[in-house]
Amino acid sequence: MAALNIKDFTTLVRDQVTAIQGRAAGLVDFTIGSLLRAICESNASVLQWIQQLIVTMLATTRASTSSGADLDSWMADFGFLRLSASFATGSVTYSRFTATTPALIPIGALVASADGSQQYAVIIDTTNPLYSATLNGYQLPAGTASATVPVMASVAGAAGNALVGTVTVIVGSISGLDIVTNSAVFTNGVDPESDSAFRARFILWVQSLSKGTKAAIGYALSSMQQGVTYTLTENQDYSGNLLYGYFYAVVDDGSGAPSSGFLVTAAAAIESTRAFTTRYGVFPPVLVTANVSMTIATDASVTHSVVVAQVTAAIQSYITSLRLGQLLPYTQISAIAYGVSPAITNVSGVLLNSAVADLGATNKQVIRPGIVAVA
Repeated sequence: MAALNIKDFTTLVRDQVTAIQGRAAGLVDFTIGSLLRAICESNASVLQWIQQLIVTMLATTRASTSSGADLDSWMADFGFLRLSASFATGSVTYSRFTATTPALIPIGALVASADGSQQYAVIIDTTNPLYSATLNGYQLPAGTASATVPVMASVAGAAGNALVGTVTVIVGSISGLDIVTNSAVFTNGVDPESDSAFRARFILWVQSLSKGTKAAIGYALSSMQQGVTYTLTENQDYSGNLLYGYFYAVVDDGSGAPSSGFLVTAAAAIESTRAFTTRYGVFPPVLVTANVSMTIATDASVTHSVVVAQVTAAIQSYITSLRLGQLLPYTQISAIAYGVSPAITNVSGVLLNSAVADLGATNKQVIRPGIVAVA
């Protein structure tokens, strides 16, 4: 936005007083409560309102300064839409203490996080042997003590992501079932595309209009869904051998292990933009596991086990956020731990994959958390 000479209320009043006094033939009364001072102050209030309107107009007529709904409106003129939020999904395991009678987990049954902030509904998985279309649910026969079924967050967004063992509440009741938990994390919930990411993708889109360019392929891949990261390597095959006219893409959906369906969709996106006769390949990332161990010391103002859990979650979250080819700095692990709570007085014995060195990644690799042991 252009630099504006914005004046505050005091400056506006002072400028008016100075101008009047410079042109008046005699003394002019500007004491508090005087008529002329009241007029100047009224004018200053109106001028501030006009200034605010000008600033708002300039901010909402340019993509670089618009935000929220204004940015959506600006982009809509080009038929360019913000990527929506996605729902977190995962699996939960229902268990029971007594398995002498059949039990049914109906489609749509709700479970919730331990703090009650997030709810998840049971969804259909026709490949699950316990699923019954007739009963519209998953039937546990007599003698079966537990069943693992898929669930989806009730509200889209990253808030639906959950750590292991945090989805533990059965909302309402299901006859014959007593407890529920999740043995794996929920990581695929994504918030709506941020303003900065929206602007960045718009720039890629503009650059992609020529088609057949690296920017065009990058735009096509980044527009598949939120959370996509990719690397493009030109004139080499996947093994690193020189091969003119060929490129390969390593594409990740954020999980580190994208499905075959995702890779097919990525190939279709490239196919729609690649140059004629140009050959390509699409590959999933090579997963690099980061195992972390450390010992923390806390003061008496906190419960040590609670802080341990918070540090574990913070480290897992940071490693999960790493992109393709991004290294994991060894020193960053300690910084993350210290940043969790001022009650942490010391971090020691930090090991990253049993070493005290950075964990690197090539453009084919992505780092994801393995065992994070905090004591």
